Amino acid sequence: MNILILGSGGREHAFSWKLSQSSKCSRLFIAPGNAGTSQYGTNINIHATDFEGIKRFCLENAIDMLVIGPEEPLVKGIYNFFRKDPELKSIMVIGPSQKGAQLEGSKAFAKAFMQRHHVPTAAYREFDEDNYQEGVDYLQSHATPIVLKADGLAAGKGVLICQNHVEAIAEFELMIQHAKFGEAGKKVVVEEFLSGIELSVFVLTDGENYVLLPEAKDYKRVNEGDNGPNTGGMGAISPVPFADETFMQQVIQTIIEPTINGIKKEKIEYHGFIFFGLIKVGDNPYVIEYNCRMGDPETEAVLPRLKNDLVDLLEATSKKQLQNQQIETDPRHTATIVAVSGGYPGEYQKGLPIEGLDLIDEDDAIVFHAGTKQEDNQTITNGGRVLAATSFGDSLQKAVRKSIAILDTVQFDGMHFRSDIGFEFL
Repeated sequence: MNILILGSGGREHAFSWKLSQSSKCSRLFIAPGNAGTSQYGTNINIHATDFEGIKRFCLENAIDMLVIGPEEPLVKGIYNFFRKDPELKSIMVIGPSQKGAQLEGSKAFAKAFMQRHHVPTAAYREFDEDNYQEGVDYLQSHATPIVLKADGLAAGKGVLICQNHVEAIAEFELMIQHAKFGEAGKKVVVEEFLSGIELSVFVLTDGENYVLLPEAKDYKRVNEGDNGPNTGGMGAISPVPFADETFMQQVIQTIIEPTINGIKKEKIEYHGFIFFGLIKVGDNPYVIEYNCRMGDPETEAVLPRLKNDLVDLLEATSKKQLQNQQIETDPRHTATIVAVSGGYPGEYQKGLPIEGLDLIDEDDAIVFHAGTKQEDNQTITNGGRVLAATSFGDSLQKAVRKSIAILDTVQFDGMHFRSDIGFEFL
């Protein structure tokens, strides 16, 4: 089977690493990929939203399966693009339809979907320019802190937690009246603040059946102790210590099954991953957000624990045969720690040489590339999040120590990572 992966981050490196292990994978391509993905397949210089370019490549290279990493092509309708084109119809596309991708692409759509299908989530209201003053009045009487969410995709920056009414109203004005997040923030979802501990749960679904993948917990703040600005993710662990069988049964019964049943009831075409961003409040799980793809860096912690052949799982997803699949999970812990460029998530330099990658010879560990590229036989930095070291351990502590030791071997100018990933469980 010839497979094309769209994307260029650590998630896509993890996908290429896992898919290349399958005996069913004949040729693997990654568009555009990074310096790490080229170890497992061929990088192709096509942007993930260049649908016509992707079509040409798929036809010229007899692609059998398209695996979409990031959310943007899904929200822009790549699934529908392939399904409507007679030349592309036979290609298996792993991802939801454009309507299914609205679970991530529109916070308002997702909240209304949860309300319709009785999925536990924070209370909310939505506002835009038409009912702007009503929104200001609502904020003035809302309990603090107040959560403001840009309705559309805002590159992970569209969620604000405001500690007082003045801040909330100022940010609300900036979003709706001054396009702080562009079109994404023209509609704003105002949500009650939930206090608890977060985790990420993942399923693969064919729109009717689903399989539950290993869960993870990621760490967003740039500095130790969960301080500093939010990032795309500084690390992740799997399994999550508090996600025991009782808690996960509750997640399945109150969140996963109502969501899958809702997708089926609303006749939404969905052949791919659902990422449930959850928060445990007391003993109860609530949904903070849906994503229509795998997370990053959670994928780098989750896929190594998955013992199944991923091509088999994705093929069953595409053919609506997931009811025949059983997930096998490695019982060991994984810890993923991300090395970022100096200055990230603010301004940072690119093009810095990365040293020490050839010195890594750890058992039960892998370095996934994110913001890297190859230039004149040298791996250089090409993004804010540069590398993710994932290690196995019989305990979380051992896995974390091993990932730290790996990143101590690697060097690039201004490199920064957190050595306290998983800190609240250690």
